[in-house]
Amino acid sequence: MESDAVFNDQQLPTFNPRHRVMSRKDSVMATPGKEGSSLAPGSCSGKCIGVFTSGGDSQGMNAAVRAVVRMGFFLGTKVYFIKEGYQGMVDGSDHIQLATWASVSGIMQLGGTVIGSARCKTFREREGRLQAAENLVNLNITNLVVIGGDGSLTGANLFRKEWSSLLADLVKEGKIPQSSADRCSHLNIAGMVGSIDNDFCGTDMTIGTDTALHRIIEAVDAITTTASSHQRAFVLELMGRHCGYLALVAALASEADWVFIPEWPPEDGWEDTLCNKLTTERSFGQRLNIILVAEGAIDRHGKPITADMVKNLLSTRLGYDTRVTVLGHVQRGGSPSAFDRILGSRMGAEAVLALMDADPDTPACVVSLEGNQTVRVPLMQCVERTQAVQKNMSEKNWEEAVRLRGKSFQNNLNTYRKLSKLRPPAALCNVEGTDCQGHWDSFQDHLRRSSARNLAVMNIGAPACGMNAAVRSFVRLALTQGYNVKGIYDSFDGLVANEVHHIGWNQVQGWAGKGGSLLGTKKQTTIEVSLGRIAEKLQEHKIVGLCIIGGFEAYHSALQLAEARPQYPSMCIPIVVIPCTISNNVPGTDFSLGADTALNEITDICDRIKQSATGTKRRVFVVETMGGYCGYLATMSGLAGGADAAYIYEEKFSINDLRNDVNHLKDKILNAGVQRGLILRNESANNNYTTEFIHNLFAEEGKGVFTCRTNVLGHMQQGGRPSPFDRNYGTKMAAKAVDWLIHKVEDSVQEDGRIVSSTPDGVVLLGMTKRFLTFSPVQELSSETNFDKRIPKEEWWMKVRPLLRILSKHSVGSFETEAVTAQVDEVAEI
Repeated sequence: MESDAVFNDQQLPTFNPRHRVMSRKDSVMATPGKEGSSLAPGSCSGKCIGVFTSGGDSQGMNAAVRAVVRMGFFLGTKVYFIKEGYQGMVDGSDHIQLATWASVSGIMQLGGTVIGSARCKTFREREGRLQAAENLVNLNITNLVVIGGDGSLTGANLFRKEWSSLLADLVKEGKIPQSSADRCSHLNIAGMVGSIDNDFCGTDMTIGTDTALHRIIEAVDAITTTASSHQRAFVLELMGRHCGYLALVAALASEADWVFIPEWPPEDGWEDTLCNKLTTERSFGQRLNIILVAEGAIDRHGKPITADMVKNLLSTRLGYDTRVTVLGHVQRGGSPSAFDRILGSRMGAEAVLALMDADPDTPACVVSLEGNQTVRVPLMQCVERTQAVQKNMSEKNWEEAVRLRGKSFQNNLNTYRKLSKLRPPAALCNVEGTDCQGHWDSFQDHLRRSSARNLAVMNIGAPACGMNAAVRSFVRLALTQGYNVKGIYDSFDGLVANEVHHIGWNQVQGWAGKGGSLLGTKKQTTIEVSLGRIAEKLQEHKIVGLCIIGGFEAYHSALQLAEARPQYPSMCIPIVVIPCTISNNVPGTDFSLGADTALNEITDICDRIKQSATGTKRRVFVVETMGGYCGYLATMSGLAGGADAAYIYEEKFSINDLRNDVNHLKDKILNAGVQRGLILRNESANNNYTTEFIHNLFAEEGKGVFTCRTNVLGHMQQGGRPSPFDRNYGTKMAAKAVDWLIHKVEDSVQEDGRIVSSTPDGVVLLGMTKRFLTFSPVQELSSETNFDKRIPKEEWWMKVRPLLRILSKHSVGSFETEAVTAQVDEVAEI
């Protein structure tokens, strides 16, 4: 707890993220998925798989079911729907139905689960499991994919352990012959976690969490407008009985004033701290207050903290017009986000591969996500770790509970606490944060009085959602450490024109949820403007560290600055680039800020386009996406939208490929009962095979079978409000950038007080590679870059492309996505 009351965000115990970090013994070992292997169609014929959803529903379950069915068909297996979860397994009969390829067509965009989910008390008893085993054996089902929470997964593991004894009892009772017991001698289990709470240890994200965050942020954004109009306070109750992930991340993304979560209760006297904070905020001119309460929120004595309690506190003590909104099951509803569709698809495919690899000694596994990879982790180790969190919460061991949630949860908590402070510490800056008199020496852990040091932040390149969230985070976190922040407006043109101004604390209020670039941005590089003038202005404005937020131009500009340092001493300052572009074409990172929002925009538009043909039989849509020469958007939106093909520059295609896709679509429409098709094309996929050419070809060759329409999405992909992921990602990337810049500045102080950083590691790009956050020197990244086409030479997502083909019933011989061994929560997360 900080000594300066106005420096508090909440009256919480001090939590040090470096204290008792995850060690190897704490980690759940993960093994690589099979996504990096070649597969032969029909290689697993004769096997049977059952897939079911259990427990609470979550968005993205249908994508997982679809992937299980179609990957199973690709490998030659039979796949059965087990409807209504364990209850359907016990009841048998028409609750267990053979799936067809067409039976999972058109379900990706649907929320919930089309095969139903139900609680089943009968299965908890051995008699119920005995009946379930008989029903499965009668259909030769010895492989189960279970999609649910830890309770559903634990039940499946118990079923697997009892399988041999259950079959022995069935033979003894004469319900199945010995030959059936021998044929179905062991049961394989592969699980996927479907839960909006993201409360399962062993995976970065559970199916449904991202979509639930979308619902929450949509509600908060909508409430914010009415709250501001009437100067009201709103208290929102969110789901999360045992896990505060949704509330915590929503608080980060929405700039909420306070958040209550079960893992980290406020200290005694929180009522006074909350009221003082809100009163001070109103005195600074803030017209509204947003408070988020997880439904399982408690105080440090284990007593519940409810939304109504908070509302009564604000109404009675402060006299605020306060309203309560309980979002409830709205958080479970609606169409899945692009992320959840892709996550469900990749996990579903990997679950089938895990089952096909299993032998009698293989333990039940859960398919999990680590960065950009799907991996397999032991089911019961994850369950035990998840239960350990609850045990520590029950024992009021809050720090251990947060630690067990993983580094990502810890980072979310600490970043929120820093950003939700009222203002910079009075010892370092004025109230507005526009004049800092000293900075905090992080190495000596004390206040160092000195002349003000200036950090600068700017945007370069096309606008992308998340830019403003990153700027807000950068400004506030730099101010908390006593550094002035200068905003450079309109990129390098603005720097040369002296459009450089101090940015204060309150000036960035509300920026996280706004699209575009409030600083202004241009697609330009340093050489196009003038290296000499840029060097002159950096010196004139006494800038000692620079953060550039933008796309390929930002990276290229940083490289030019790094290479020009021998000629221009004022450029010998620490520089960090935060990649931000919808194209996701920057080397040194797997994900660029802004790409998630664009994917959701494209996916939503494709859903509407397909829906527009409802009632119009047999229509194929050709949709053009942005991305320059990078096919990331076309590929991933194709996977999220259930596209039949996605044409990109990186994967060459010919007229024969186009003709084969036409014939394939005709076959699907005529023989598989499919009524609509979707073709995506990256804007620079091929100079000759243009969107118009592909439309005309499909229209001509599809005559009599289907009609064809074209849609060029254009700049709609850049617009809208940032997705929760991009708000959160931008916020935490900027937090890492501030820490790096300040440490680098302090390391670069010369005896005469000048800042000199001239080594290659002084100009870096901050990126996420797999699960690691890395600071890569831009001069080293140069060799990994195709500057002509403005793309990296290696792109991880290229190996996901065969899955798109498999799920749309194309015959392919390989299924590749990069996978490496890693340990859950041991690597750096954001």
